[in-house]
Amino acid sequence: MMKLNLERPLIVFDLEATGMNITSDRIIMLAYIKIFPNGNQESSTYYINPECHIPEESTAIHHITDADVKDSPTFRELAPKLNEIFTGCDLAGFNSNHFDVPMFVEEMLKAGINFDIAHVKLVDVQNIYHKLEPRNLSAAYKYYCGKDLKDAHSASADARATYEVLLAQLDKYPDVLKNDVASLSEFSKMNDNVDLAGRMVYNDKHEIVFNFGKYKGVPVGYVLRNDPGYFGWILRGEFPQNTKQVLMAIQMKLNGNR
Repeated sequence: MMKLNLERPLIVFDLEATGMNITSDRIIMLAYIKIFPNGNQESSTYYINPECHIPEESTAIHHITDADVKDSPTFRELAPKLNEIFTGCDLAGFNSNHFDVPMFVEEMLKAGINFDIAHVKLVDVQNIYHKLEPRNLSAAYKYYCGKDLKDAHSASADARATYEVLLAQLDKYPDVLKNDVASLSEFSKMNDNVDLAGRMVYNDKHEIVFNFGKYKGVPVGYVLRNDPGYFGWILRGEFPQNTKQVLMAIQMKLNGNR
């Protein structure tokens, strides 16, 4: 199987959580594989106490119960260690641009750590897969690796399967996929998001526009200048911290240009 060409470490990771809401749900399991440019690897899996009840419908998917994590560290307790492990790395996962990366950044912010991803390349293996062979992780694993995915929705099994699928994709599509993280990151984008949650995106004129609500498609700068109350509504609302940070940065830039 092909070896990844890396300029800096790549972390392939997967999360399990109390639910799918990036703002209100909490991480309960994190597994990662850290691949270094020389080919060396390290990996680890953490159970995390979310400090709240894990809904039964979530447990039915990933099989993690309150009892499984009651003696585990909280994310706030793990955050400094995870920050040290993840800093300086590019990130990859399966549906990670939509869920794992935003959820991880949100949890880090809740723990008081501003994990900066401005210069991090993000490789979403699901987006590559959906562009080339649309299905889910179990089907991708079967298709590319010829094996059945056992323990699906176990973070460690899913992270390992995601890494193997990525390597197999490089083998299968040498004329389409370039073996470097910058190219894989660009290819795996589905939307040109400005914030991680995709509440703001670039339009075809490369203007930053809102991607939801009554101002969907309207340039953010125009809205901030003409309806400043909308800015306050977002800051007070149930939006991801990353979305609020990006919006505040845009507002500060607008104020500086006046």
